[in-house]
Amino acid sequence: MKKKRITALLLATAMAVTTLTACGNQAGSSNGGAATADASGYTYTGTAPITKDGGASLKILAETSNYTNVDIANAEIVKKVIEDAGISVDWQLVDYNNYTDSVGPMLTTGAMDADIILLPDQDPNQTYIKSGLFVALDEHFANMPNFSKWLDANPVIKAEITAEDGHIYYVPGTNVGKDYQPVLMYNQVWLDKAGMEAPTTLDDFVTLLKYFKENDMNGNGDPSDEIPMSIMAYFLPYMFGPAFGLDLVSGFQADDKGNVTYAYADSENFKAYLEFLNSLYAEGLLEVEYTSLDRDQVIERISNDKTGVAFDFSWAMSMMYSNVLPYYDGTAKTAFVGAAPLSGEHEGFYVGRVELGNMFGVSSKSSNVELACKFLDYAMSDPCQEMYQWGIEGESYTVDSNGNKTYTEQASDNDWLQQLGINPSFVFPAQQSVASTDALVADWHAESNAWQRQYVVDPWPFIYSTNEESEVINTYMVDIQTYVDENATAFITGTKALSEFDSYIEGVNALKLADVLKVKQDQYNRYLAALK
Repeated sequence: MKKKRITALLLATAMAVTTLTACGNQAGSSNGGAATADASGYTYTGTAPITKDGGASLKILAETSNYTNVDIANAEIVKKVIEDAGISVDWQLVDYNNYTDSVGPMLTTGAMDADIILLPDQDPNQTYIKSGLFVALDEHFANMPNFSKWLDANPVIKAEITAEDGHIYYVPGTNVGKDYQPVLMYNQVWLDKAGMEAPTTLDDFVTLLKYFKENDMNGNGDPSDEIPMSIMAYFLPYMFGPAFGLDLVSGFQADDKGNVTYAYADSENFKAYLEFLNSLYAEGLLEVEYTSLDRDQVIERISNDKTGVAFDFSWAMSMMYSNVLPYYDGTAKTAFVGAAPLSGEHEGFYVGRVELGNMFGVSSKSSNVELACKFLDYAMSDPCQEMYQWGIEGESYTVDSNGNKTYTEQASDNDWLQQLGINPSFVFPAQQSVASTDALVADWHAESNAWQRQYVVDPWPFIYSTNEESEVINTYMVDIQTYVDENATAFITGTKALSEFDSYIEGVNALKLADVLKVKQDQYNRYLAALK
């Protein structure tokens, strides 16, 4: 099939936002006054402890780990950060899977009692900021030397998180933008047994799935217990959207002329995407219960050698999937190995992530604002970030005479490492590190990640909305997203016939999509202007 490469102009989120923050004061200056002493007479300068008041305590609202067997509040790394800071923490942890739905209404109604709060989203419309829910942190930078220094070293992120009024309200964690992204993975043993290479087109992919479904790939004598593909519903847009020229992860995309469209309202390509997934579903290649499949179930299937294709964050490749295979020997020949994205009429790609991760703010209702600011600042310090990335020296890693870090044998056990509290982004502003991840995963895994980087494109950039833009997005996008999600599932499972697709397009347009697109176009125009 002839391939057409999508040119979305989603370059780096870089520089773009500089035009969005021209008003207000120049937030983020690291020389805004001298640090102040606390009630005990102690002056925090960026290193532990943050106070010498033995009774100092903070309430932190955050989320549980996405690993069900990890008690993140009692993880050793988390406890050490708190202990070194010289405070105690009253944790208010909400289930990871329900955090957005639970905490969003709490913020809206003001029904929360915490000093530091993990936002349920990145507040793209400045809803929480404009409601006065959080403290302007730049007004406390005299007591936040680590954070202000980090912002000066990361001017793009500094611009991104500077609000319309010129202030900075949140301390962010960060993701790696092009490394260890969600990717397609194949059981290499099954591929070799089938005598096939990793597919690069949709047609070859379907051929492979059928082969896996019809043959005794695990060699247990039962050719009917194989599940050819195990993919969580969340990853379907990542896996198949690009083959149809669609960034269904970001939703909004721009062509090579800078014209913004909504991928879920593409009358030709989105319909083709749904038709393809419906055909997989009808043939039993996409399982009936795909909407409820979770990662634990995928891991269980892999451990029993019952599935041949997965799609997940690349981290899972050797740390969660390959390592549970009954025959994995540490080599790529016996592993779940990453591959190129699938292509159809359009050349495939993988959608990367905006580097901004979880956002933490200090509640304007807090009676311990200075202490909370100091703690968030200490959580951003180099020693803490090193702990987030490498763990505890002597337990998860060692350091040689040249200062080179090496993970211990124990750290190869992902369950143990997660329970230690590695990368505790659920509760602290952790910065992801490619170097520490490369050192942790198998050599073949790090090589696979580096090779797959060529296929990763930048997502829709993070841009704060103006007051008027926020009103439009808040008014219409929730209904649009709900309508899209419900209809996509119905079309894929066949409970709604694809002959009704034109009616679906009429329905999404009736929800004021044109008004939202105008906002997105205005934002993207500002983005392009900034790139110049």
